[in-house]
Amino acid sequence: MHRLLLCFFLLSVLSCPAAEKPNILFIAVDDLNDWEGCLGGHPQAKTPHMDRLAARGTVFLNAHCQAPLCNPSRTSLLTGLRPDTTGVYGLAPWFRTLPEFAEVVSLPQYLRQQGYHTSTTGKIYHGGYGRGKKDNEFDVLGPPSSVGVKPEHKLVDTPAKHPLVDWGVFPHEDKDKGDWQIAEWAAKELDKKPEGPFFLSIGFFLPHVPCYATQKWFDLYPEETLQLPVITPHDRADTPRFSWYMHWKLPEPRLKFLEEANQWKNLTRSYLACVSFVDAQVGKLLDALERNGFQDNTLVVLWSDHGWHIGEKEITGKNTLWDDGTHVPLIFAGPGVTSGQRCTKPAELLDIYPTLLDLAGLPPNAALEGHSLVPQLRDAATDRPWPAITTHNHDNHGVRSEHWRYIRYADGSEELYDHRKDPNEWTNVAADPANAAIIADHRKWIPAVSRKPAPGSAHRILLYENGKVNWEGEDVPEGAKIPEYDD
Repeated sequence: MHRLLLCFFLLSVLSCPAAEKPNILFIAVDDLNDWEGCLGGHPQAKTPHMDRLAARGTVFLNAHCQAPLCNPSRTSLLTGLRPDTTGVYGLAPWFRTLPEFAEVVSLPQYLRQQGYHTSTTGKIYHGGYGRGKKDNEFDVLGPPSSVGVKPEHKLVDTPAKHPLVDWGVFPHEDKDKGDWQIAEWAAKELDKKPEGPFFLSIGFFLPHVPCYATQKWFDLYPEETLQLPVITPHDRADTPRFSWYMHWKLPEPRLKFLEEANQWKNLTRSYLACVSFVDAQVGKLLDALERNGFQDNTLVVLWSDHGWHIGEKEITGKNTLWDDGTHVPLIFAGPGVTSGQRCTKPAELLDIYPTLLDLAGLPPNAALEGHSLVPQLRDAATDRPWPAITTHNHDNHGVRSEHWRYIRYADGSEELYDHRKDPNEWTNVAADPANAAIIADHRKWIPAVSRKPAPGSAHRILLYENGKVNWEGEDVPEGAKIPEYDD
C-alpha cells in the first residue's frame, strides 16, 4: 500500500502541468544608476513605467552590484558567484573560457534544465558573450544589443577621444535605436502567447554611453530648470590616494572637464533623457504582459549592472566602490511578491538567481553564493544578516550595511560613511576612533582570500603587489599626477 501511494504521489508530481511554474520576465538596463522616480536618485527623473512596476511589487532601496563594471557584474549575477571567486574583474575574459568555471550552470541554463523555454535579446551577458550555440543558455536568440544610429561625427570632444564616450541630441527617430528594436521584438514574442513556463530576458543598452536621445526625450528636461547632481567642493580631499587608481586612466572624463567645457548640464540632461526613453521601452513590455494575460503568472525582475557617476566624487562613469558606483535599481513583481513595498535592507545582484528559484518553487542550486530575498519580498521589514559586498579588481572591497558604507583598498587604506548623517558620502569618518567597532564589524565581511585576475583578464585591470600599483600592465610611479585632474 505504501509503495502504491508513493508511486501515485510521484506520478502526480511529474504530471503537474508546466504552466504552474511562473513565467519570468528578466529586464536588465545597462549603466542605470538610481535616477528613477521610485528610488529618488534625481528629483526630476521621469520613469512612470519603472515606478508602476515598483508600485505593484517590491523595490529594494539599498541594492548594490557585485562589481562596478559590466562583465564582472553580469558574470556574477548570472553564475551566482562573486568576482573574487572567479577572478573575473575586467571586461575580459568570458567565464566559460576558464577551465574551472566552464561548466558552471548559469541562471538561464538552470531554468532551461527545469523546463523553461529561454529567450534573450539585447545585452544580458557583456558584449556578445552567451550568444554562442555551444553555451546552452537560450532556446531563442533575438536581436543583439546595439547603439543604433549614430551622428556623422562625435558630438562632444572628450579628452580621451573614445568614440563611445559621447552624449547629446541629433536628428533621428526612436525606431532607429537598438533598444527600441529589442523592445519591439520582445513585445511581439509575448503577443505570440507562448506556452509557459518561459524565461524572457531583455537587456537594454541605454543609458550606457553614447547617451544619444531624440528631441522629445530631451524636452522632458528643460535646460533652464535642470538640476545638476548635488556635490561638495574638494570631495576627494579625505579619500585615500588609492581611490584614484580605481579609475586611473579611463575614457570617461572627470568633473573638471565637464565644468571647463560647459558639458555638465548636457551630460546630465542626456543621461536623464536616455533613462526616460528606456523607461518607455520597459512600458512596452509591461503592456504586452497585461494584454496577453501574463501579468498574474509572471515574475518580473528589473535590475542594472552598476551605478554611474555624473560629477559626484569629481568623476563620471563607474569603477568605484561608493554608492554612486554600486547602487542599482532592483525591483521584483508578480506571484509571491508583496505589492507596494520599499525595502531598506541591503540586497545584492547576486541574490537574484536564488530568489527567482525560490519564487518559482524550483530546487535550490547549492553552488550559489547569494541568498534568497523571498523573506523581504513577503515582508520588507524582515531583518537580513548579510551586507552587500562589492569588489572592483583584486582585493578592493566595499561593504554596504543598512546604515554604513565601508571601503578597504588593496593597500589597506579605508573609508567609512554614516548614511544616516551623510547620504552623499561626503565625510570619510574612518579615522575617528569612535568608529573602530563599526569598522571591525564591517571588515569581517571582507573575503579572507581573493582570487588573482583570471587568465586572459583585460581592460581596466588594477593590481597592487609588493607596494607597487599597476594599471593595465604598466606600473604607476609613486606620486604620479592624477590624469585629467592634476594636469
